[in-house]
Amino acid sequence: MSHKMLGPGDRPGFGYWLPLSIQHVFAMFGATILVPILTGLNPATALFTAGTGTLLYILCTGAQVPAFLGSSFAFIPPILAVAGGPGGPNMAYALGGAAAAGLFYCLVGLIIRVAGTKWLDKALPPVVIGSVIVVIGLNLAPTAIGMAMNDGNGRYSPVYLSIAAVTLGVTVAANIFFKGFFSTIPILIGMTTGYLFTLVMGGLFPAYRIITFELVKDTPWFGLPRFQVPNFSFVPILTFVIVSLATICEHLGDTLVTSKVVGQDFYKKPGLHRTLAGDGLATAWAAFWGGPPNTTYGENIGVMAITGVYSVWVIGGAAVIAVFLSMVRKFGALIQTIPTPVLGGISMLLFGIIASSGLRTIVESGVDYKDKRNLTISSVIFVIGIGGGKLAFAITPDLHFELAGVALATVAGIILNLIFPAGRGTIKTG
Repeated sequence: MSHKMLGPGDRPGFGYWLPLSIQHVFAMFGATILVPILTGLNPATALFTAGTGTLLYILCTGAQVPAFLGSSFAFIPPILAVAGGPGGPNMAYALGGAAAAGLFYCLVGLIIRVAGTKWLDKALPPVVIGSVIVVIGLNLAPTAIGMAMNDGNGRYSPVYLSIAAVTLGVTVAANIFFKGFFSTIPILIGMTTGYLFTLVMGGLFPAYRIITFELVKDTPWFGLPRFQVPNFSFVPILTFVIVSLATICEHLGDTLVTSKVVGQDFYKKPGLHRTLAGDGLATAWAAFWGGPPNTTYGENIGVMAITGVYSVWVIGGAAVIAVFLSMVRKFGALIQTIPTPVLGGISMLLFGIIASSGLRTIVESGVDYKDKRNLTISSVIFVIGIGGGKLAFAITPDLHFELAGVALATVAGIILNLIFPAGRGTIKTG
């Protein structure tokens, strides 16, 4: 992006470093703890494995790629299926499958290391790359809107909407009008304002009293996360390895987004084999501690796109804070009091920035949509990815494989690009 403030290797002074890292923690926190809540794993363990997994990823990529790794939503279905429900009796086998999936990432990375990446340039031209990036952003849009407009029961709430609007408005204003240091922390400014707005309005109007501190009062100051050891069995391993084919496609998309945002080709340096290995080792590491599988986070990519701060040091600082929060339980509980509409207001901007990065890729690469081939490829990717396309089949009566959304759209785009040769005709106008 043209407004770079700090490059991947730049280290800010501590006075800037801390708030920049905290901003990333706020962006990832809600989703990272939501996955263990839905699957019955321990949220504190998820924070620990997200932070340590991110540090492991930074190490594997030679501190060249600014990416935060948090809990993966894509692995929720196989975790629940293998475990037998949230916190089910077979959770250890689900963790074993997740560990195997992470090691499978490393195997794919090794293949790429040996075979090279030229085939990726052919399989993923700008028309596929840009379209997939758009889908990654827009596929998250319903989540942002739901958090911004619907209450805990899924009903439309003008109160939630007003909180999200204030949060979004302040964030946008800070991003556009603020200068100097404050221009680099619009997310933190917006979230703080939204939080304070909710507190003040809650003191005046009962409908706004959605922040409670009972959890903070009841939570001890310190405590270790709850760790769990994985067990291994063939069927869970096979299930997770198959699902990982989809998440590897998502990794390709996230790495492409990060490359476009930062303005560096991470496929070539440090190399896709290293980013895949880092992601895979972080996932296996998480499973061996009892945490959910990890993935690179679009929320944090959005923070970088908005602020122009791409420093790996800032991401590493956020990882250290996440580990700290996993052990300082009361502060972690305080973060959990951030209202859902505040997160929704921020997400409306973050996810939109990702989609806009895809449009930028398409425009800057000169993709010609008078070419029927390009128009067809983008059209199929958009409809499958945004429309919720799904390919599913049963492995056993109790276990099912599913390729859906962004992952299926990516696969479809790659196949269409390889099948249809270039220069098959243009759309006539006039």
